[in-house]
Amino acid sequence: MGSYPFPMLTRRGISGALALSSLLLLTGCSSESVPTFGFDRGIASVNDHSLPVWQLFWVLAIIVGLFTAGLIFWSIAFHRRKGNEMPKQTQYNVPTEVAYTLIPIVIVAVLFAFTAKAETAVTKVSPVSTAGVHDITVNGIQWSWQFTYAEAGPNATVTGTPENPPILYMPVNEPVRFTITASDVDHSFYIPAFMIQRMNIPGATSQLEFTAKKLGEYPGRCAMHCGRNHSGMLFTVKVVSASEYQSYINSLKAAQA
Repeated sequence: MGSYPFPMLTRRGISGALALSSLLLLTGCSSESVPTFGFDRGIASVNDHSLPVWQLFWVLAIIVGLFTAGLIFWSIAFHRRKGNEMPKQTQYNVPTEVAYTLIPIVIVAVLFAFTAKAETAVTKVSPVSTAGVHDITVNGIQWSWQFTYAEAGPNATVTGTPENPPILYMPVNEPVRFTITASDVDHSFYIPAFMIQRMNIPGATSQLEFTAKKLGEYPGRCAMHCGRNHSGMLFTVKVVSASEYQSYINSLKAAQA
């Protein structure tokens, strides 16, 4: 086997990369100066937990990518073929082999820990008896969505079509508990801006709770290929003031009278 060409880089460069990674883990993911890599801050409660993890994955990927590229170019620059003399052969390099075994394990362990913590927070659902939580059922159908607002009555269901996608109303800064299900095949309730996705499975229900924090309209779609009109399974999340949300609930009640 050929000799491993950078024992000094193993001791100094890798330790430097670890130090930089540790610093970013401790301070970078909560810093406003770290790029969001395609997402916005402060849109929904889910982002508060998911966005730092998203940033952490990108930061570590960049560090690993730059470090790996540095090793490649360092080898190209300093270990070109120099004549026909056979270079010294070394069977192994213990520090290097220990480093490239331990570093990936540490990275994966850190990512797992941050992901598990965020997932626990995102999937937490308040008990049914909790006051101040709005309840909406999201039912996936071929090929659109049904939104049922419990506060407006058991039959207050808005059904969309591919030609006329429905609007999901949410009050700003107030928690909403969603019950997720499907009528026919697997669908997936997905709001990209909120960094949230949950499977709609026929015959099964799951719950999801989060708070929209910024007024506006946000596109939603089905993220599971569910048939020939899957591309038409669109909807819009409309985040409104508490008073406007109550007016919408009242209009649904009046429509049933």
